[in-house]
Amino acid sequence: MKRKGLYFLIALALGGVGAAHAQDSTAGASAPSTSTSSYDDRWYIAPTVGGYYNDTDRNTNSRQIYYGLGVGRFFAPNLSVDLFIDRTKRDIDNKIGGGKWSNNNYGVAARYYFGAWDAWRPYLLGGVMGSYHHNRFDNDWAPAAELGVGVSKTITDSADIRAEAGYRYDWDDKSQPKKNGYGDWFLGFSVVSRFGAPAAAPVAAPPPAPDCSKLDSDGDGVNDCDDKCPNTPAGTIVGPDGCPQKVVIDLRGVNFKFDRPKKGEKDIKKSLAEPSADSIAILDQAVDTLNRYPQVKVTVAGFTDSVGKDAYNQSLSERRAQIVYNYLTTHGVDASRLEGPIGHGKNDPIDSNDTDAGRARNRRTELQVQQ
Repeated sequence: MKRKGLYFLIALALGGVGAAHAQDSTAGASAPSTSTSSYDDRWYIAPTVGGYYNDTDRNTNSRQIYYGLGVGRFFAPNLSVDLFIDRTKRDIDNKIGGGKWSNNNYGVAARYYFGAWDAWRPYLLGGVMGSYHHNRFDNDWAPAAELGVGVSKTITDSADIRAEAGYRYDWDDKSQPKKNGYGDWFLGFSVVSRFGAPAAAPVAAPPPAPDCSKLDSDGDGVNDCDDKCPNTPAGTIVGPDGCPQKVVIDLRGVNFKFDRPKKGEKDIKKSLAEPSADSIAILDQAVDTLNRYPQVKVTVAGFTDSVGKDAYNQSLSERRAQIVYNYLTTHGVDASRLEGPIGHGKNDPIDSNDTDAGRARNRRTELQVQQ
């Protein structure tokens, strides 16, 4: 093949790449760029025009134009496959009688790309085809194949340009009796146009909602699933539904015998008014309430009736508070939740000290809830 023809092909390739770059620059202001990190798998058509530098064994004009059309799509971010048809017509040299020699090629071509989808992407080309020859010597089919390289650029959401050069070999052994097979260099330029609207970008699935049974947003001890009163202020006493609840721990009915407990007395049952089992049941209910509301704190306070000297009654009220305090802590209530024990002596009676029944009710201990 002539060297000048090769120079022509190189110049044509450089010109095609330059034109593609210029088109990308002017289209950038009005056309959206395709910046997807995946790929566009819509079908496209690719009109193509190019030139051949013919094998000198063909005995034909060394430079010819060809044109064609491809239909294809991307099957992966870096792989496209086209079905194509193209045609060229050559002038047979006068030295062997002149005339026309045309080829219609029908084939499939794969292109393997490198680089990001929205950048200039070099690629490798490979294809196979059937070539139908029409000339004064023969009209027949022959197999053909091609290899090449190219560069492609996305210019809008629905259009690419590509320029490629390569070598096509035709196993034609009929057109010239003394020649078998022809290898031609080619260069082509295509505009790729995709059909339809671009696929919408996939929407990321929302993160799974947190498990409300493991959340306690207001810190009230009730999980968010069961909390019907969210955002209660810190320290608020709430019920199982998370709503504010006034906790009352009533020890009415827990009364002490006269002048009990004695100093050093440890067994609370010996100090309680009969039947002592009733008082113990009330104390156990208080323990259960405190365990169900671990945020509740109480003050343990003791009281006496008005019989006796004030100093003695003060000491006696403190012993009563202490023995109840000890009962609570030995039954699982943490001492950090208990204030005291403190005694109030004969102060703050709840009944009259003028009767035996009234004095009996005043000999008591209270659990005063700290709200």
